[in-house]
Amino acid sequence: MKLGKYSFGVGDRFGHQGEAQLRALMKANAKGIEIVPVWNKSNREHNTIHSEPAETRIEADAAVKALGWTGEYRVDADHINLTNVDRFVATADFFTLDVATYIGNPSATEDVEAFISSCKALGDEIKIDGLEESIVITDDLLKKVAGKFLEAVKEAGKIYRHIESVKGKGKFITEVSMDEVDSPQTPVDMFFIMKMIADAGIPAQTFAPKFTGRFNKGVDYIGDSAQFAKEFEADLMVLDYAVKHFGLPENLKLSVHSGSDKFTIYPIMADLIKKHDKGLHVKTAGTTWLEEVIGLSIAGEEGLKVAKDIYAKALGRKEELCAPYADVIDIDDSKLPSVDEVAAWSGEKFANTLRHIPGHAEYNPNFRQLIHVGYKVAAELGETYISLLEKHSEIVGACVEENIYDRHLKRLFDL
Repeated sequence: MKLGKYSFGVGDRFGHQGEAQLRALMKANAKGIEIVPVWNKSNREHNTIHSEPAETRIEADAAVKALGWTGEYRVDADHINLTNVDRFVATADFFTLDVATYIGNPSATEDVEAFISSCKALGDEIKIDGLEESIVITDDLLKKVAGKFLEAVKEAGKIYRHIESVKGKGKFITEVSMDEVDSPQTPVDMFFIMKMIADAGIPAQTFAPKFTGRFNKGVDYIGDSAQFAKEFEADLMVLDYAVKHFGLPENLKLSVHSGSDKFTIYPIMADLIKKHDKGLHVKTAGTTWLEEVIGLSIAGEEGLKVAKDIYAKALGRKEELCAPYADVIDIDDSKLPSVDEVAAWSGEKFANTLRHIPGHAEYNPNFRQLIHVGYKVAAELGETYISLLEKHSEIVGACVEENIYDRHLKRLFDL
């Protein structure tokens, strides 16, 4: 099973926007850019919503059938590990092996020695096209990278082989994820991680590193865009080398997690993947949920009331809701409007404050991030929330479609 060159994660926490998401991707395909839809939902999100992985597969299959999609599509078991992978094995065909928590864990002495020994064949210096400096290989460097990443890759191998034992070799797509950590992986780190992945026999088709800068949920990139461009290009060159010299799959590509709304760096990535003729995978899990709230806020008084209620409850439970996402949100409490203030807003004002349009006078990224993590509140509303999604499906669906195509795909693929 091989993943197409360009792929786009379309997370859908409440499972009602599959067709709207697919329509956006079909617009891109009509422009000549083939983008594979990948419906993704993590174990944490399933637990919060009280849904099951099979429902994600049902949604994807139904959307594909309804719109007559004949291209490739995938269902991603997002951020899984050995404790929860069995929940996803039957219905997923894309597995994101999340091993970030194993970074820095000590490896057995014999494993470190075996890794160092295997690197002797690389010689003393590696020159990779596109990298300003050669990688000078020393025992100290090898011990350092082994101490950081060897145990994480070993864990990825365990998860991969477990999935393979159930689904069979070549019957699923594998991504290795190391993004949810504080420090970014350098291109030199990437080089040795790729060797470890190849040595472990993991046929990774995508790799999700921790990039330089902040990738907060649902808001724009924060950081030095010039430095990001330099590192992103270097990472592309490292992956190209790994394919040619380590025997990793020829379609190996970078995966950008928390990829929604990173409008500042979309043109950078678009230019670089075009320059080097490389693929890209982007995950956008929470974007659709936010568009649902936006759609309801402009759908009439009933929807606006629920949108305001979600904000009010999220504000009152801020600490609880933010805790699982502490590493990927930055909310300035002083810039959050009060419940009374929001209660007086029109639907247009609510939508403009939540919708991410760079430069818009009413857009508030703090408000947006709080609602982003507040989907648990909507889940607790149960049928009240779901019935409104169904009642106002055309308005909500139009918001979802516009957001994915006009604000994301156009920038990402220079459409």
